[in-house]
Amino acid sequence: MTVLLSFIAGVMGLLLGSFAGAQVWRLRARQLAHDKAAGEEYDTSEYKRLHGLMGQKTSEDRSRCLSCGHTLAWYDLIPLVSWVSTRGKCRYCKQPIGLLEPLIELGTASVFGLFTYMWIASSGLQAFGLILLLLWLAAFVMLIILFVYDLKWFLLPDVIMFPLIGLSLVISLMSITLFSNATLGEIASTTTSVAILGGLYLILWLVSKGAWVGFGDVKLGVALGLLLMDWKLALLTLFLANLIGTLVVLPGLLSGKLSRKAQVPFGPFLILGFFISLTAGHWILDGYMAFTQWLSTVLLML
Repeated sequence: MTVLLSFIAGVMGLLLGSFAGAQVWRLRARQLAHDKAAGEEYDTSEYKRLHGLMGQKTSEDRSRCLSCGHTLAWYDLIPLVSWVSTRGKCRYCKQPIGLLEPLIELGTASVFGLFTYMWIASSGLQAFGLILLLLWLAAFVMLIILFVYDLKWFLLPDVIMFPLIGLSLVISLMSITLFSNATLGEIASTTTSVAILGGLYLILWLVSKGAWVGFGDVKLGVALGLLLMDWKLALLTLFLANLIGTLVVLPGLLSGKLSRKAQVPFGPFLILGFFISLTAGHWILDGYMAFTQWLSTVLLML
């Protein structure tokens, strides 16, 4: 039953991954339109290319090819299947679609399947637990949208960020009140988790005046802190995010392909660190504690 439900969640992840991929481009089109209307600098070529995604009415807001602007039919939107059947090209203009969309779909399916399996294995299938699981999956969709958007355009849009913070607060409150004893220690741990991830980035943002981190990272830290609800996992997320960021950026710096002043989006590293901490954090911390105890024993014997 657990495997079957995890598979169903994975299929649902494929569908919502397709939705997330489409929303990334719609958000970008709306951002460019907003920048243009506000008289701010914007990429004119990108605006012209994405302007077709902006329907004037809800009924017109349909998926279109980013190359030729052709409205996509339902059979063009089947997750993975459509991409494979056309060999990664638009059915109408034959231009390459790219790997972003199928990767988003596969990534969302993997996250949904893995988290659902772990959730059912540890918590079962209680009524309120199922509701909370669905809220978690909704939060993952928002995080995937933010991950891709920040990776491509160095921005964490508020239109996704603020709902994510609200949803994270609901998940945290439900977890504390319905699925635990709501002890002072749990509330304090959640508050500390938010302070570690959100508060630290707020300090960095204030000290650097936005040069080191963006304010979007501050808001993302608040959301992730609420979801983790554990100050130890928050510290681990912080460590992993910086470790991943270093491993990604360092080769570019050493080879000279990346300058010290280059802008690097930190949101994706933070989200990766969060997911690792969420799914394997306690194993990592337990392994670390076992290693330190072994090392202490060895040093005492010397």
